[in-house]
Amino acid sequence: MAVLNVLHFPNPRLREKAQPIEAIDTTVRTLAADMLETMYAERGVGLAATQVGVARRLVVMDVSAEGNEPRVLVNPEILETDGSDIDSQEGCLSVPGYYDTVRRAERVRYRYLDLDGQTVTGTAEGLFAICLLHEFDHLNGRLFIYYLFVLKRDRFSKNIE
Repeated sequence: MAVLNVLHFPNPRLREKAQPIEAIDTTVRTLAADMLETMYAERGVGLAATQVGVARRLVVMDVSAEGNEPRVLVNPEILETDGSDIDSQEGCLSVPGYYDTVRRAERVRYRYLDLDGQTVTGTAEGLFAICLLHEFDHLNGRLFIYYLFVLKRDRFSKNIE
C-alpha cells in the first residue's frame, strides 16, 4: 500500500466529474487500499478518488469512533435524501485547515458496489450521511466550500491563492 498525494484547492482536477468504474479488478482494489492508507495517514474520515487525481467513481470512508470500520464504495449513488436539513461542521483533506458549517440532509438512501461486486443499499444518518454526501459531491467535481455564501467563498479563495 502507498500513501497517495491529495490534491488541494484550487487544483482544477478537483472539479472533474468522475467516470463509472466498469470492472472491479486488481487496479481498483489496489487504488482502494492506497486510498484507505492515505485517508488514515491524513486523519480523514472519507476520501474520493478525484481527490487523488483519479477521475473514477470510488470512495473510501471510515466514520467509526475507533477508525477500524473501513468502507469501499464503488460507483456510489444517492437514491434520495430525507428528513430536515441539518448544519454540520465540515472540513476536507483537499482544503486543509479550513472548516465551516454546511447544511446537509439528515438521512440519505444510497447504493454502491463493494469490492466483491455485490450491491449494497441502505440508509445513512449522522456522520455517515454527511460523509457520504460530502464524498459524493467530490465525485461530481464539487467541494464543500461551494456551499458557502459567495462573499465568504470569495474571501476564502483569495486567502488560499
